[in-house]
Amino acid sequence: MATNSGDGAMEADAATCGCGCGTGGEGDRHALAVDGAIKDRNLKRLRRIEGQVRGLQRMVEEDRYCADIMTQIASVHEALRSVGRELMRNHLKHCAAGAITGGGDGAEKMYDELIDMMYKNVR
Repeated sequence: MATNSGDGAMEADAATCGCGCGTGGEGDRHALAVDGAIKDRNLKRLRRIEGQVRGLQRMVEEDRYCADIMTQIASVHEALRSVGRELMRNHLKHCAAGAITGGGDGAEKMYDELIDMMYKNVR
C-alpha cells in the first residue's frame, strides 16, 4: 500500500515493492533479475566513483581551487546518474514490467513506486 508523505508524493511501503519481490523489510528485498555483465559494470563504476570522492577529499584538504573541486563534483554526479539509469532500466525491464502486466494491486503498487522513484531522482 502506498502512503502520502505529506508533500503530495506517494511513497511505496518499505515491506514490498510493486513487483512483490520482497515480503520483509528493506534488507530482505532483492532484484528479480540482474544481468551479470550489468552488475559488474555498475560495480566498476561505483568503485571508480569511490576513488573520485576520495580525490575530492584530498582536493579539499589541499585547499585546491573551488572551481576545480566543483568540476569534479559535477563529474561524480554524472557518474552516479549513469549507475542510476542502469538500475532504473533493469527495474523497468524486470520488476515493473512483470508487476504492471500482472495487473491488480501489484500494478497499482508499481505505479506508485515508479512515481516515487521519479520524484526522488529528478532533484
